[in-house]
Amino acid sequence: MLEVRPNCEHCGKDLPNTSTEAMICSFECTYCKECALEIFENVCPTCSGNFVSRPIRPQKFIEKYPASTKRVFDKKNIEKARLNSDKYKSIVPEKR
Repeated sequence: MLEVRPNCEHCGKDLPNTSTEAMICSFECTYCKECALEIFENVCPTCSGNFVSRPIRPQKFIEKYPASTKRVFDKKNIEKARLNSDKYKSIVPEKR
């Protein structure tokens, strides 16, 4: 089950369960759309995978399966991230 992390790991922006701005990779690294698509160019700086919109957990399940409250903040080195993005962004995700 997804943790539904509460913030962008790079800039710290709040991304509550209901946010349509949250993007995740296959390892659930969580970023806002601006960081995921503009800064990292759809290449996760951790695993080099792509990003997809994080689903919103339906309200009827939030009490039984609450979203995480643990904030993950790991501001990335932009130069290193750009090198990673440059290496993988032209390769379709299924071929990375």
